[in-house]
Amino acid sequence: MNLLEAQHLKKYFATQKAVDDISFSVAQGSIFGLLGPNGAGKTTLLRMITGIFYPDSGEIIFDGKKFDPLKDIERIGYMPEERGLYKKMKIGEQALYLAQLKGLRKAEATRLIKDWFTRLEMESWWNKKVEDLSKGMSQKLQFVTTVLHNPKLIILDEPFSGLDPVNSNLIRDEIFNLAKNGTTVIFSTHRMEQVEEICNHIVLVNKGKKILDGTVKEVKQNFKENLFRISFDAMPLNTNNDAFTIVKQNEDYSLVVKINEGYSPNDILRYFLQSNVNIFSFNEILPSLNEIFIHLVEGTPATRQFQNVTA
Repeated sequence: MNLLEAQHLKKYFATQKAVDDISFSVAQGSIFGLLGPNGAGKTTLLRMITGIFYPDSGEIIFDGKKFDPLKDIERIGYMPEERGLYKKMKIGEQALYLAQLKGLRKAEATRLIKDWFTRLEMESWWNKKVEDLSKGMSQKLQFVTTVLHNPKLIILDEPFSGLDPVNSNLIRDEIFNLAKNGTTVIFSTHRMEQVEEICNHIVLVNKGKKILDGTVKEVKQNFKENLFRISFDAMPLNTNNDAFTIVKQNEDYSLVVKINEGYSPNDILRYFLQSNVNIFSFNEILPSLNEIFIHLVEGTPATRQFQNVTA
């Protein structure tokens, strides 16, 4: 079941087509990656989904019904890339204030804030002012105020910005927990390695148009180049065979090969099993999302991009 459906959304500013006929769906309980370079239209899409902008045409379906910003916004948590915290307020007071704006009673909000502060190791922060926080600490506070009211949909725009590896792991684990418990997460970032680790499904937009839509696994399979890495206990003496082409020979007794048309991985294995060396590993090399991103956005030839492989 889809929690959110964007149907042929368009949003134009003067002569700029910020969003140009984009459609996608977000499954309930999934972690969905919305990707694209600067100026691609991501922020405009997010602002339409949160009711900040109205689309010029197209429709948004939320939880099975046409999206009503006045009613449905209470069930959405939005953490924008531009932070919106009051610098002079104490952290505990600010979290409490924002929670009450989202409909929580003071006693319930206080209990939930203390619980989140404990989980994210923020217990001692209550009486600190926002202006005294580092960027990473502000990021943790913003995350808490976004998820505190238990929304059905959480939108996170660059949530790991400014966080060290330890706190990034804390936030990542909480995102997984939210999705496991049925919350739907839209995750927007430039960090492709985080997308590979976190997201189930991705959409890539560029210049206002959707250019890629699928699960992370499907996308990587669709862009694979039939590259394999084979490691040995010693380098084979004869590596000439019609079944493959050597792309790279590494100093650690490993080869990166490309399977030629009409042959299979089994043909490569059979060939090397007949040589006087032991095979330690045999792995397919799939392109990273970062390589796919660059290939689609910048037009980098796939063969040059994906075959620049090290061990």
